[in-house]
Order: sequence, then C-alpha cells, then structure tokens
Amino acid sequence: MMLRGSSGGSNGCSFKPLVVMELASKTNEEAIAWLLSRIKDKQQNGGADLLVEQLGPGVGAQEKENPNVFLVGASWQRLLLGAEEGGLFKEYSDGSMRAFTCANQHNFKDFKGDGDGFLSMAECQYIIKHELDTLRAKDETHVPGYSQAKLYPGKSITRRLQSKGILIQIFPLHEKEGLKRLSFSWYKKVRLSLQPLDDIRHYFGEGQALYFGFLEYFTFALIPMALIGVPYYLFDWEDYDKYVVFAVFNLIWCTLILELWKRCSASLAYQWGTLSRKKAFEEPRPGFHGVLGFNPVTGREEPLYSNTKRLLRIYLVSVPFVLLCLYLSLYVMMIYFQMEGWALSVHDEEPTFWTGVLLFIPSIIYAVVIEIMNLIYRYAAEFLTGWENHRLESSHQNHLVLKVLVFNFFNCFASLFYIAFIMQDMVLLRQSLATLLITSQILNQIMEAFLPYWLQRRRNKKMIRKVHKKRTLEDKELPLAEQVRLEADMSTYLGTFDDYLEQFLLFGYVSLFSCVYPLAAVLVVLNNVTEVYSDAFKMCRVFKRPFSDPAANIGVWQLAFETMSVIAVVTNCALIGMSPQVKAYFPESELQLILWIVAIEHGLLAFKFILSFLIPDVPKHIQIKLARLEFESLEALKKKKLLEASELSKSIQ
Repeated sequence: MMLRGSSGGSNGCSFKPLVVMELASKTNEEAIAWLLSRIKDKQQNGGADLLVEQLGPGVGAQEKENPNVFLVGASWQRLLLGAEEGGLFKEYSDGSMRAFTCANQHNFKDFKGDGDGFLSMAECQYIIKHELDTLRAKDETHVPGYSQAKLYPGKSITRRLQSKGILIQIFPLHEKEGLKRLSFSWYKKVRLSLQPLDDIRHYFGEGQALYFGFLEYFTFALIPMALIGVPYYLFDWEDYDKYVVFAVFNLIWCTLILELWKRCSASLAYQWGTLSRKKAFEEPRPGFHGVLGFNPVTGREEPLYSNTKRLLRIYLVSVPFVLLCLYLSLYVMMIYFQMEGWALSVHDEEPTFWTGVLLFIPSIIYAVVIEIMNLIYRYAAEFLTGWENHRLESSHQNHLVLKVLVFNFFNCFASLFYIAFIMQDMVLLRQSLATLLITSQILNQIMEAFLPYWLQRRRNKKMIRKVHKKRTLEDKELPLAEQVRLEADMSTYLGTFDDYLEQFLLFGYVSLFSCVYPLAAVLVVLNNVTEVYSDAFKMCRVFKRPFSDPAANIGVWQLAFETMSVIAVVTNCALIGMSPQVKAYFPESELQLILWIVAIEHGLLAFKFILSFLIPDVPKHIQIKLARLEFESLEALKKKKLLEASELSKSIQ
C-alpha cells in the first residue's frame, strides 16, 4: 500500500509520527483526499500545515485491517509556532514561567540550538491535537462525498467528522523508550518513595499528574489519622460511645488537608506552567446540535440551541429522573434493613458461629447492590446529560458530575446516616461502615487491578499470534505499523472522572463516620497504595495514551471535596452530641444540648470559612512571581504603545 504523502524514511515513515488518526474503513476516497489536503495545506490558506502519511500494512497483514489509518506529525518550526499559538508556558532564563514566544525563544531555559528537544512529546502531541481541532471549514457546504455531513464557514472539521462517525478516533502514540523509563520508575518496583510526578507530567500531561499528585497527597494526609486510629480501635473497640476525641480530630483534619492541598496544587501548577495560563476559547462539543445561526460572541455561523429548551429538559426530565433513582435507592435501603433485622432475629434465637457470620451477609449483599446501582445510574446519567445538549464540554462535565455525585452520595451514605441518627445504633453503624468499605474496595480492586491485567495479557497474546513473535509495546523491535495497530486496539482512557469519584467516596467514609470505625483510614491508605500501582499499570499498558490536559487544578472536584468536608463538620458535631459523655452534661434538657451542638457546629463552620481566607490558595513566593510577571507585561505594553505613538508622530511630521 502506497503512502498518501512523502515516501521513504526510517520505519516506513518520512517524519516522526506523533498522532494517529483513524477513519472508518469504508470512508469515501473523495472525503479522505479533501481532509488530507486541508491538514497539509499552509496556515495562510486555512490549513493546519501538518505532515500526514497513510500507515502501511503490518507484518502478516489481514484483509480485515482498516486501511484508513494515518500518521500525523509536524516540522519543528511548526511545533514551536503551535506552542506560541497555544499559549504554552515554559521556564525562562531567570527561572520564572512565561508564555513561549518564537521571538524570545533563545531566552528560554533548555532551548539550545534549533530548540530540538525543548518541547516534550506530550506537548508536541497536544499542539497537533489543537491544530486538528481548530481546522475549520471555509466555503464547503458539506464533507465531500457525504451530503448529510453539513459544513459552514468556521465549523471545526474534525468535530463534524467525529459526530458523523467518519473519524473513528484520534490518539497520540506511545514513546517506547520514555514509556519504559516511566514504567520502571513508577510501578515496576515496590518502593516507599514519592511518585515521579514530573515524569508523569512530562509523559501524560498536567491533568494526569495532578490526579496522581492528589492521590499521593490524600494518602499521606490519611497517615496521621491511621496512626491514631489503630490504637484507638485496639484499646477502645468494645466501647462504641467513646469517639468524641476522634470526632474532634476529624473536624480539624478534613478542613486543613483541603486548604493545604490547594497550596500544593498551586505550587505544582506554577512549576508546570499552567497556573497563569489562559484557557483557550471553548469550541462546541462534537455531539452538540441545533439550528444554524450566528454566535453573538464569535460572529461565526454555528448551531444554536435554545437555553429555555435545555432548562426544560433538565427540570422536567433530568431532575425527576434523579429523584426517582433516589427513591429507588431508599427502597433498596429499607429492604437491606429488613434483611438486617431478620439476620439479627435468627442470631438472637440461637447464637452460633454461622448465625454470627449471617449477620454480615446483608451488609455484603447491600454493598454489592450499591456498586451495581452506581454503575447502572452512571450510564443513565451520561445518556441524560448528552440528551440535555450542552454546548460546551465543561458544562456537559459539570452537569454529569453533579448528577453522579448526588446519587452516589445518597446511595453510599444514606444507610449510614439512617443507622447513626434514626436508629442511633453505633454497633450496627461500625459494622455496616466496615462491611461497605471493605466490600467496595475488594470490588474496585477486581475491576481496576485484576481485570485490566487480564485484558492486557490477553491482548498481548493476540498480538503475538499476529506478528508471530513475542513482542510487547515496550520492545524496541516492534515495527511501527504493528505498534500503531496494537495501540489502536487498546481501551480508550475516559479521563479521571471515575478515579476522582472513588477518592471522593473514600474521603466521605473517612471524614463522616471514621470516628466510630477508626480503622477506616487504614483501609483507605492500603487501597490507595494499590490504587497507585494499578492506575499506573493501566495508564502505561492497558489504555491508549491520552492527550495532555494542561490543567491548573483538579477543577470541580475541589468544590465536591470541600462540600463533603462541610457535611463532615455537621455530621461529626451531631455524633458528638449523641455520645453519652456529652449527654451527661445535660441530664435534664435535651433542647439545651441541641442548641449547644448547633451553636458549636455553626462556630466550627465559621472557623472553617475564616481559615480558608487566612490560608492563601497560592503560596506567597508564587504570588510575588506572578505579580512581577504581570508588572513586566504592563511595562512592555506601555513601551510598545509609546514607541507606536512616537513613530506615528514622526510620520505625521
């Protein structure tokens, strides 16, 4: 099969391939030729000015292999120009982080010679993805050969091709040597040291590095609670009411760690050049549809959808659906309590070892049912959020996160709140929390560690049969065509949504009720240690390489964790008020006890919000650097305006 582009070069490609673009196997030839010409055309002509070639057949190629797989790259100067257009921040010669410009390229640290190696492969792939996403239609009315794929001036070509199923996938290629080094330093050896966050960021981008940074930070933050919880559990395990001290510690802990994380996150983001980076103007999502009209902001012609219709869909369909799901969750919870009561009655009638085991069966079944319900609801929430037809990806994600968090919080914690504050049974609360936590962690480990490992082993065996040699993705001798085909068959990484959701629920278990089960922090620490290795393995061996996400923080999840910490303050105050030690101080007036607890709870919430103002989100030294950079930018702008004014006055004279 001939290449659609320049031929020759090592390994069957005349340039260094960075991104793979796969079209449907039966894509119209006219559409392919048109798309490739637009990708290769010069920028001044409306093209992306990128290099593209068709992937040749692999070893033992079969007829069923998709021939429409293309490799995309760029010249080095084009990548540097893309870095400037994309607003990438790099380290300047004075140590500060500044937006890269080609005019000042030699003043940036590590820029040597022609700058080869100045940009990481992840950054180069991000630039190419950005250029492909912003490739726009000119005067075409539709994709050639596809009259139903409508186009209009300014429409993103790749997004239209994706929405019509013509463009199957775009993904960045793995870098064999870089992946091997990262794998060895990250998960191939067991060690009690920090994760290589800079290497993770260099290979996968800032969004991934921030998740693993948060996972590491959260795990270390749990260690003091775990160290206190073990002796607290061992020496006080029979008295379920002596939890006041631990609850007070909980209140302080959940507030401090989130405030300190914001500072840690800001330090990492500044170090990586994303803290002050301006966010690119968001384009409509590929699935967004509407009536063609003019965007009042951009002035371009694009689909428009009535916000009133979207709100009607949200409040008349989505909200009632979520409420219905919450009702079903409540119904399942009541069935669980009926099963719990039946098991307890059987045990009371004839206490034996087996009836003692039977006491844990309802909680285990309920924990499994919770995981199944969460999974089913997740698919329903994704469908509903897509049906609401949000224009921007960020808006789509925020609505999806809100739906999923509300249901998961209710589904996972409603029974614990009922036991704690309605039944007021601390023995059952401890038992239920332990069972829910342990069962959910076992299920997560099966889904996140053992299943991906089995899938990866099966995929490798399939690939070995195809190439007739025992090679894997990390082997140097694997031909380019086989590497691309192997990666194309890998699972697509769907982002950090599920990872943050899992940590959110674990944070809830620890911050809300760990005072009655102090070993909760220990279990979460053990879970997170294995989570680091299983997630690292999946990122390197199971999933396609994701495009770099230049994130400055963990986004909406920061708000989610802070909301959970507020609920934790209220919950722990209520648990303290229910303890016999505190009740003993108010033997005659329960109302007085309630008033005191409410007053303390309000005071703690006020202290929490004051603390959030007293502890700056960005460390002082970084604030100074950002202020200095802003001052220099304003001074440079003034000098530019004075120079222009001087030149204008000279021309007039």
